[in-house]
Amino acid sequence: MIKNIKYRSLLTGLVLPVMLMMGCKKDFLEKPPTDAITDATFYKTDQQVLAGTAGLYNKVWFDYNDKASYNIGDFRSGTTFSAYNDRGNVLFNTTAENGENNAAYRSFFQVVAQSNMTIISINNNAGEAVSPAVKKMAIAEARFMRALAYRYLVMNYGEVPIITNNLEILNDTTLRRNTIPSIWRFITNEMRSLLEDLPVTPMEVGRISKWSAEGMLARFYLTRAGVGATNPADRNQVYLDSAKYYAKRVIENSGAGLLANYADLFKWPYDNNKESLFELQWVFQPGQYGAQNSTPSYLNFSPDIANGDGWGGDKGATWWMLSQYEGINNSGDTLLQGRTLDQRLKATFMLPGFNYPEITQVLAGVKQKLVFPNAGGDVNFASVKKYVVGKAEDVGGQAAQQNYPNNTYMQRLAEIYLIYAEAEIGNGSSTTDATAVQYFNMVRTRSGLAPFTTTHPVTNAPTPLTLDHIFKERVLEFAMEGMAWYDLVSLHYYNPQKAYSILNSQDRGFYNITPDAFPNPTSWTIRKTSWATTERTINANDGNFRLPIPSAEITQAPNLTKPAVDYP
Repeated sequence: MIKNIKYRSLLTGLVLPVMLMMGCKKDFLEKPPTDAITDATFYKTDQQVLAGTAGLYNKVWFDYNDKASYNIGDFRSGTTFSAYNDRGNVLFNTTAENGENNAAYRSFFQVVAQSNMTIISINNNAGEAVSPAVKKMAIAEARFMRALAYRYLVMNYGEVPIITNNLEILNDTTLRRNTIPSIWRFITNEMRSLLEDLPVTPMEVGRISKWSAEGMLARFYLTRAGVGATNPADRNQVYLDSAKYYAKRVIENSGAGLLANYADLFKWPYDNNKESLFELQWVFQPGQYGAQNSTPSYLNFSPDIANGDGWGGDKGATWWMLSQYEGINNSGDTLLQGRTLDQRLKATFMLPGFNYPEITQVLAGVKQKLVFPNAGGDVNFASVKKYVVGKAEDVGGQAAQQNYPNNTYMQRLAEIYLIYAEAEIGNGSSTTDATAVQYFNMVRTRSGLAPFTTTHPVTNAPTPLTLDHIFKERVLEFAMEGMAWYDLVSLHYYNPQKAYSILNSQDRGFYNITPDAFPNPTSWTIRKTSWATTERTINANDGNFRLPIPSAEITQAPNLTKPAVDYP
């Protein structure tokens, strides 16, 4: 398996075999069992070519999805914390030896290497029976994955080497990093050039389409607009316009739509629903490690709702995250009180008394539908709900320890609406543009909140839509989806001091939640733990904002320490 491949360096020594998906039950992933290197005898039919790209949708992303996605995307961004584990990421002092940092770096370069080898193998070995449309689409899938992996690499590590052929650099120890602007140029050019090779409708359920690529282009251009900006009002207008253009195309032409109920996004079976533009495709496979979703094992708050795991008891929303929900109000420096109409809270985090009839709980041998317990004490947690789907019986028998079938969202339509709104504001301070406000409200009102209005309902004073509104909406919409950190990186490109200010204002310390009644509360009181006065805040700055390249990579590829050069 990919996890067990030995290599000298991820950059210069990692050449992966083209992996086929093992036998499973998900549409295009339903292939004959094999894990062997494919050679010139393969890629002779359309089905073999499609089989050759199946692993790009899961196995190569496994190390990132396992724990690194939330360690980087949510712990570092401050939406979520762990009280006793992964503290380096929670406290913003991630080191070059940090396990999840290394796992992310490894996984992203595995995606790059696997994508490169897939492209080479298809170009060299595709037989005459392979249709031109399938050949083009398969190569486009690999280029899509490679571009997306480089998006993660450049946003986390800054300058990294662009590799498009691992065979050419197999014994090369002189590989240099490339500059941030040239990496962004590479990945946006890649995504644009593959658009016409992807079908408008996915060839098989779960595969990417033209709209998946255009959605990523909207994301890429919005972020790229801030690269190289010298002040907050200096983002590249051409790229902002491009982000808006591609977002509007996806909204108007893709056929995608928001699910009516936000919570349904994470209720099994939600895979490949109408809101999704791209998901990692996980499958339940007893005895096979690397093709299934292991993340729920670390998020399930207790074995009571799990399948031999349930290791997430010390994870939950941060104090800062809970304060973002409308109706959960500050009552002094140490107290939050109230309730919210925002349905995203219950769908993302569990507060005492929240009930989840779709999840089975076993307490003292008695089976019931989950009611999140009122733990009491000086410290308890708003535990994670997203991606928690319950016991095997809750998912048609398809779950076991570290083996879950539910997919991971990589992009959904709600993000595209918010990209359009942000691109419309652009370098201004705000907007009253009707379309931007409409798209913003599509996301906001789906959650149960009242629509945002550009005039005060009582005074009629103007209340335009601002970037702060959009940032907060993104935090609420995508908490525990590994997104918030990349929003902060995007902000950091053009306004680093604001990114630091947001991070350094967050309270990430211990608290206690008390419901006003149990098991049917109407409001909650959240108190900071009085004796836990340290490690409540972080000190984000220019010296620790970027993730460090793993030490082992620096040792084995010392040219990574040399100044970056532009990619051709």
